[in-house]
Amino acid sequence: MPALAAHALPQGRFAGDRTRLGAAVILCLAAGLLAVAVLSISAGASGFTPARALATLPQILDRSGSAAPARDALIVLDIRLPRTLLGMVVGAALAVSGCVLQGFFRNPLADPTIVGVSGGAALAAVIVIVGGGAVLAPLPDAIRVLALPLAAFAGALVSTVTVYRLATGGGRTSVATLLLAGIGIAALANAGVGLTIFMSDDAQLRDFTFWSLGSLGGATWGKLAVAVPLFGAVLAVLPRLAAGLDALLLGETEAHYLGIPVEAVKRIAIAAVAAAVGGAVAVAGPIGFVGLVVPHLLRLAIGPLHRLLLPACALAGASLLVLADIVCRTIVAPAELPIGIVTALIGAPFFLWLLLRRRALVES
Repeated sequence: MPALAAHALPQGRFAGDRTRLGAAVILCLAAGLLAVAVLSISAGASGFTPARALATLPQILDRSGSAAPARDALIVLDIRLPRTLLGMVVGAALAVSGCVLQGFFRNPLADPTIVGVSGGAALAAVIVIVGGGAVLAPLPDAIRVLALPLAAFAGALVSTVTVYRLATGGGRTSVATLLLAGIGIAALANAGVGLTIFMSDDAQLRDFTFWSLGSLGGATWGKLAVAVPLFGAVLAVLPRLAAGLDALLLGETEAHYLGIPVEAVKRIAIAAVAAAVGGAVAVAGPIGFVGLVVPHLLRLAIGPLHRLLLPACALAGASLLVLADIVCRTIVAPAELPIGIVTALIGAPFFLWLLLRRRALVES
């Protein structure tokens, strides 16, 4: 008892408690996201400064001024703002999905790309892009708009459930089987994508090539109208899983004895990740490693509590993807790099570093 008392802190806190640090990090991330959003609205080939970009916001509602301000407002309203908002919601969805998967599988290497979730979503989306034209043509516009997100969601859900079933046996999830199952599902998805490409014409092939590298260039208010409700619902549900994900870090048996409805938490987590990743793939193409880098770094910084990790991941993922999009728009201006290239250049070395770090811990 004296030893425990020596580590006690006032106001019910305990040694190693990072709650205040986590709250401070979340506030800093929120401020950083606001700054990044302003920078994103002003970055591009039009020569905006942040002050000039902000000055156009009042003119968006009133375009009765001169031609130059009206042009600036048009650029901000129809091009820059939807692109920035889409980057924010996609980045938040991918980072939060990675956080949930890492807690769900109790593995810091879990990521929507690595475990095959993105591959399944991409395969379903490509089938709609290449083969859905004739089938969807006679349908109403509302259904055609929803076809791609729904297909990507279905593909992500099937791949997520498959990987989980393959990796789980006797109530335990094997990390090695998880990674191998993810590799297998990703390989099957890539084979299906390749077969679909083989059956496509030149125009479809060109569209798919740009789409497969990931991009926010096609951001529109219509895409946001589809994406924001989906991502908003996912981001609203996931904080309710925080206690369950914390308990799962101890093991499924332990979580059950703590009163956590383990199977319900599993089902909700799988459906939420599938919805978030499927929607992200549908509106921006497959974008890798955001769900790996962001949750892992934040877990090292503020600890494993998901009530802090989930909002922090949402803010940091949004900032990271918007920053990556700024790099894509400016590094080879007036051309534009696919955003998937930038995130892979960041994430792939980080993944290799994680593997080496884990090996060093095992050998020590």
